[in-house]
Amino acid sequence: MKYSKSIFSILFVCLFTISNAQYDVKPPKGYSNDIGNMISMLDNLKGRVERIVKNMDQDATDFLLDENANTPGAMIFHLAATEVYYQIYTLEGRQFNKEEEAKWGTALSLGEKARTEFKEKPIKYYLDIFDEVRKKTKKLLKEKDDDWFAMKNGGMTNHWAWFHVMEHQANHMGQLAMISKRIK
Repeated sequence: MKYSKSIFSILFVCLFTISNAQYDVKPPKGYSNDIGNMISMLDNLKGRVERIVKNMDQDATDFLLDENANTPGAMIFHLAATEVYYQIYTLEGRQFNKEEEAKWGTALSLGEKARTEFKEKPIKYYLDIFDEVRKKTKKLLKEKDDDWFAMKNGGMTNHWAWFHVMEHQANHMGQLAMISKRIK
């Protein structure tokens, strides 16, 4: 099977852009074991996403690979919105209310409306939103224990829901790495 050089470049960026990273998964102080391990992995992924985008100028932040793509800025906002959704879903057992939908819905869905709305803001704007959301996630999950994490919540456990947040970040990290290689 043949792979292009660019695929290996993308994989390299995704897997090896870890500077000063921890190479093990361990719960930060104050968290139950399983929740802490998830926080450790979420923070590791967030750091790698940030390293890909943190030096983007405005043109790069608003870059569209094609007419159906999403900008790097919109994708960071999307990661934050997804995390907020799962905060509400797992911790409050509900979906967005009208106010939350107005604030986060476009970022959660992306698409044409996001391409119109999410532009002309620096990458730091989106990273600051992501930082605030993660702070809240960590605060809220610190109050829970591993019994809560293992509980069923609809068709999934709370643990699986947060695993999905993590895998979702990893998916978009790959997209952001690929896009960063396409920006002139």
